[in-house]
Amino acid sequence: MEIAGARPGPRYVLDACLDTAPFGDEAAWKHPPASAAAVDGWLHGRGAADSKVAVAIFSHIGVRLASAADQLHGSVVLLFDVDEHTGSFGGAKTYFRDSGPVDGVMIGYPGGKHIVVGGRGVLRARLHVHGVSSHSGGSRPTPNAIVKAAALVRELGAAALPGPVAGFPPAPKLTVTAISGGEGYSVVPDLCTLNVDVRLTPALDDRAGEALLRACVKAVDHAWPDTAPTHVELTTRWPPYALPVTSPMVRELAGSAGVYGLAPTPKIAGPSNIGNYLAGLGIPATAGFGVDYEGLHATDERIRIASIAPVQAVYHRTLLRLLGAR
Repeated sequence: MEIAGARPGPRYVLDACLDTAPFGDEAAWKHPPASAAAVDGWLHGRGAADSKVAVAIFSHIGVRLASAADQLHGSVVLLFDVDEHTGSFGGAKTYFRDSGPVDGVMIGYPGGKHIVVGGRGVLRARLHVHGVSSHSGGSRPTPNAIVKAAALVRELGAAALPGPVAGFPPAPKLTVTAISGGEGYSVVPDLCTLNVDVRLTPALDDRAGEALLRACVKAVDHAWPDTAPTHVELTTRWPPYALPVTSPMVRELAGSAGVYGLAPTPKIAGPSNIGNYLAGLGIPATAGFGVDYEGLHATDERIRIASIAPVQAVYHRTLLRLLGAR
């Protein structure tokens, strides 16, 4: 939904997700994850923090801006994605592919202590490790793809990564997140696949991250000459990014927060988010100033109800100032 002002000007997007993380063990929840129970000043439920409350806040702001559209220079888009927790961001990607110019995006992730102005990027890969199949009880052993994959996991775990750099505190990180291979009991597996997640910073960009992965693969392949080379399948490349504190969105968010007695500080986050994808498109994004929360993606996710009103007021004032309605 786009709320167009009476006069031309910049276009800003309020973005939040409607889908949620899985419930996990529902029996472990104090209140059922779909109950929306309001108890002792907290609203409980999966997705309360990430990010249904942000959707509600942005929707109310949209109604108020629409009632005063004749005072606005530019427009505001409400973008609520139902494909965020898959990591695909299908709705958002479809919108930004066809949207035309966008001057900035404010993502409603929770947390009132910081305005998230950047994040580590991400390089994701599947490493297809080959062995030679044979009968597990045969007299002549053949190279086992799972054993070779284990050697590659050790090589990746020992890889040297650079530290933080000035102006970008998080350091790079490499994690093997999944291993799959083999079937049954009587066959030596000839294929094992590793999923690898590399968090990028200015000290380790996507090219350097790819080079690191390929160097580890090459070392292990060299030690296993009787197997086919490991195939590196790159699936995701999102750059690290950091907005300057002088960015109009950051400046106005911080200023509006001060008006309502809040003092969030700029932060570059360790996790990646769709802000990294937008950075690759040249679109500036803040990826979090929101309600107070506990249990994000965990048992008993909840948000502090009293934090809703000031967060809504901050975003509303920010947009009025960005769109020239003083």
